[in-house]
Amino acid sequence: MAIKRMTKSDHPQSFGAFKPVGHVVVAMPDDPSAAAAAQALRAAGFEAEDILEYTAAEEDDEMDRMLQHASDLAGFGYEISLMRRYQELAKEGASWLIVFAPDDDRAYKVADVVKAHGAVMAEKYHRLVIEDLL
Repeated sequence: MAIKRMTKSDHPQSFGAFKPVGHVVVAMPDDPSAAAAAQALRAAGFEAEDILEYTAAEEDDEMDRMLQHASDLAGFGYEISLMRRYQELAKEGASWLIVFAPDDDRAYKVADVVKAHGAVMAEKYHRLVIEDLL
């Protein structure tokens, strides 16, 4: 099965838990650092449609909506724990980048770029596992 690029109107889920396979979810300290990291990713060869930017308020709202509708089965998974962590960081003002990086080389490039811009966390979603990149 091909990995599909996420859009702001299409959030991949599994049992109601956020599961963007083939993407790296990045928490940045604030909007300006997220914008700078997004620009650096474009300069590093990522296309504009590969990079989704979310403000803290957008991420908090989205995680709240998904957490309310997640199935009981999802409650035992690491995805739900991460969603709660994402929401906590968003409440603290973190901004977000979700970057389409279906292969390891691109995922590691994302991690290198965002780390240089002060990323708080970066998680690569594989089909069966989630890899911490920072």
